[in-house]
Amino acid sequence: MTTQPVEEVLVGFARALRAAGVAVTADRTRAFVEATSVVGVGARVSTRAAGRATLCSGPDDLDRFDRVFDRWFGPEELRGSGSSPVATTTRAALDGDGAELAGEAVPEQASDLDLLRHRDVAGLSADERRRLAALFALLPVRAPRRRTPRSRAARRGRVDARATLRDLVRMSGEPARLRHRRRGSRARPVVLVVDVSGSMSAYADALLRLAHRLTQELGAVETFTVGTRLTRLTPALRLRDADRALVAAGETVPDWSGGTRLGDSLGYLLDRWGQHAWLRGAVVVVCSDGWERGDPAQLSGQVERLGRLARRVVWVSPHRGKVGYEPVQQGVLAVLPHVDDFLAGHSLATYAELCEVIARA
Repeated sequence: MTTQPVEEVLVGFARALRAAGVAVTADRTRAFVEATSVVGVGARVSTRAAGRATLCSGPDDLDRFDRVFDRWFGPEELRGSGSSPVATTTRAALDGDGAELAGEAVPEQASDLDLLRHRDVAGLSADERRRLAALFALLPVRAPRRRTPRSRAARRGRVDARATLRDLVRMSGEPARLRHRRRGSRARPVVLVVDVSGSMSAYADALLRLAHRLTQELGAVETFTVGTRLTRLTPALRLRDADRALVAAGETVPDWSGGTRLGDSLGYLLDRWGQHAWLRGAVVVVCSDGWERGDPAQLSGQVERLGRLARRVVWVSPHRGKVGYEPVQQGVLAVLPHVDDFLAGHSLATYAELCEVIARA
């Protein structure tokens, strides 16, 4: 019997799902393959959970996903039956060394991953934090785009009269195909400002992992931390390995778990880098709970200045999505009139929502 690599089986399933009407992109397919490598491909439920988390874009896709999944993989475990396409995959392809898969291994339940995505990161155990760190690589990240003033040749758009006339002259007046041009686009810069004061210490690791993910995928990202001072972390987060990048960040930031002077820090950011191209027209994301030691009026003025420079200002609070939360902190009340979005930022699911807001900016 021929052996089919696991990756080919998974990619084939993604293609079948797309043929069934689910909007599966190449990025989602890659995320699905990476997710199965994290949760393990030896159990049906963990593969289903990885697929639902990466290939489905909304609740409407879940029923269709389940139907295609059951037809593709069959009723048995992934190491299982003769009627499933995965039946041609050998045990060696599943576990890497040809050894028997442990019969007593307990498959991870599909609901576990979904629960972990919605758990408050401040309350996770050390083991759950390790699992969550691996899931950051699966966040759907897309760069926000902006139009460029220059146009370029395109199949559609306004008629390029000069190019069309040149073709007519070259063909001695014979009918020629109309040429078109349209304005191009390029990635819009993203600026992240992460509060690392004492009140935000439980969320700092997750927020910096999010910043690392955005830096690696988008490139045009600048990251700063704020506490009692402003610190630029962009060079540290450009390291490819996430754990090494966070260690480098920890060695760079001098004011972990201290006080918060957001107004002073944002003022320094604007005075020092306000003329840079990567701040003008950028999507600026401030991650903070709004506990401000300085004058709230000063913070309000600096965020208003920031709004005049940036394309969009997004404020992310770890308390925003919690039951019973009211924005009573003086810092939050001061900035709300000047921000475009006020989002939650306490779980992986809220970070995925933030990535979507950035992409649409």
